[in-house]
Order: sequence, then structure tokens, then C-alpha cells
Amino acid sequence: MAGLNDNPFGEPEVDNPFADPSIQQITRNTTSLQQTLDDYRPFDNDRNVLGTNGANQPATLHPSTQSPPVYNPSGAQYQANGNGATPVGGSKPAGMTQISTAELERAQEELERKTRELERREANMMRSSNERPNNWPPLPSMCPVQPCFYHDINVDIPVEFQKVVQRLYYLWMFYALVMVVNILGGLVILIHSGEFRTFGLAIFYAVLFTPASFLCWYRPAYKAFKTDSSFNFMMFFFIFSFQALVTTIQAVGFPGSGTCGVIMAISQFSAGWGVVVGLFLMCIALAYGTCAAGNIFMLTKVHQIYRSGEKLTMNKAREEFQNQFFGNAIVRDAAAGAARASVQSTLNRY
Repeated sequence: MAGLNDNPFGEPEVDNPFADPSIQQITRNTTSLQQTLDDYRPFDNDRNVLGTNGANQPATLHPSTQSPPVYNPSGAQYQANGNGATPVGGSKPAGMTQISTAELERAQEELERKTRELERREANMMRSSNERPNNWPPLPSMCPVQPCFYHDINVDIPVEFQKVVQRLYYLWMFYALVMVVNILGGLVILIHSGEFRTFGLAIFYAVLFTPASFLCWYRPAYKAFKTDSSFNFMMFFFIFSFQALVTTIQAVGFPGSGTCGVIMAISQFSAGWGVVVGLFLMCIALAYGTCAAGNIFMLTKVHQIYRSGEKLTMNKAREEFQNQFFGNAIVRDAAAGAARASVQSTLNRY
């Protein structure tokens, strides 16, 4: 029969499955793919595509020209460069360095203020147990008159009020200087016009008003800011208001009032040396006007500070006055003597 093996006892023919053309094509493709995978270099920038030429070439690492982004906790990415870190988008964080510097300056100022306050309190505590020597007025040791007051703004006055007290002190010194110059103006009037009244009253005012202004309105203000005393504040307001009124009148300079004000300066203008005398007296009048303006300004300034304090009231001022009045040793002795005399007179009556 056709198609059958003629030898029934021989080995049967076995078909080779790998001889099939489709199987052989798949085998060739697999071998080619394996060779391509072997040639792939993931870190080679020149050849990253499968199946490219240049097999058996070593992989080369090239340095990147792009700098890595800088991490920022706020969420924005910054690119590092030679001048510093700049945002990836090209815009710089405006005011970032300035804000940090301002915060540091504020923190430093606050720390310095607290340090000065602690030093002032420590100095007060150290000197409270010991009697502080008087240092004002600053007189030499050879002078028979010794200082009468202890005056130290940096130690006695709180830090937030030191500038106000210093301005009051400078205002008092300027007023004392004007009173001395007013004596010179009176002397010029005496020489130019032969009037002695202005010169004599100028000396009297300088001797009287200079220490009186220190004792009557500057020292109460000093004590008020030192001890937070409503009574001293009230005393300062009352006397300093009168001081502002008197200084305004002195700036006007009525004839015969003893001050070289505007009216006195105008009256001295005449031919020759009268112009020089009038200009000199006008400068004194302007100095009086400056004092008057400074008095009004400081009066309103201290009043604002007084009104801002909740504890500074009329009731507190009354209580402080009663405590100081009845706590005075002289007042206590006088009251005890009056009581003993009254009791003694009552017993003698019976």
C-alpha cells in the first residue's frame, strides 16, 4: 500500500518538531531578543533604546549640568545657583531676609529692655536696704553745702518712662538757663535805658523760680513715675499748669514785669545800638516762648500717660495723701501733743 512503511519490522519514522519552519523562526527571534537585552545599558546616555548599534560598549556616566532643587519646608522648590537659592519659577521670595532681620532686631531690643529693667530692679533692691547717698545738685566735695537729693533716672524710673522724665529734666535745665540769660537782658536794659527794675526783678526771679520749679513740679513728676503715685501726679499737673501760664506771660514781657519778652524787646528798638539791644531781647523772648511751648507739650504728654493707667485715680491720690500726711513723724507728734493737751485740760477741769 502506498504511504505505508515497506519494512514492517524496521524502526518507525519519527517526525522532528523543530524542523517546522514556524518553530525555527520563533527560536531565532528569541535568540535575537536575548542578545538585545544583554546589550542594554540603562545608565548609558548615548544608547538607551533597545536594538541600537554599538554593542559591547561600556556604559558611561555623564555629570548632569542641572543642579538639584533645594528643599524648602514651605513647599516651594528653589534652584541652587552661584548667588544662592532661587525659585524654580524664576521669582525670588521678596522680603524674606528683611523680615528675618527685623524679627531679630525686635527680639534683641526686647531682650535689652528687659535686661535694663532687671538691672534697675536689682539696683533698687540692693540700695533699698542701704541708704543711698544724695548726688544732686552735683556739688564738689570741698563745698560746705552737700547734695540734697538722690537723682538717677536710669535706676529709679522704669524703662518705658525714662525718656519722658529726661525730657522734663532737660526742660527744667533750659528754663533755668533762660532765667540766667534774662538777668543779662536786664543788665543790657539798665545800661541802654537806665532802667533798674527789670534787672532787679530778673535776679529775684532767677533765685526764686529756678529751685522752686525743680522742687514743685519736676520732683513730683520724678516721684510719680518712680513710685506710680497718683498724689504726685496730681501735684505735678496743678503746679505745672501754673508754670506754663507764667512762662507764657514771661514770653509776652510786659513793661516792668522783670522779664525780657516781646513787648520789652520792641520797646528797646531805636537808632544805633538800640537795634542790637532789641534783637538780643527778642532772642530771650523766643527762648521764653520755646519754654512755654515745651511746657504745654509735656503737660499733655504726661496727662496721656496718666490717663492710660487704670490704677491712677483720684481715690488713690486721696489715700496716698492721707497715708503720707498721717505717716509723717512731725504730724504724728503734733497730733499726739494736741491730744495730750486736750486730755490734760479736761482732767484739770474736774
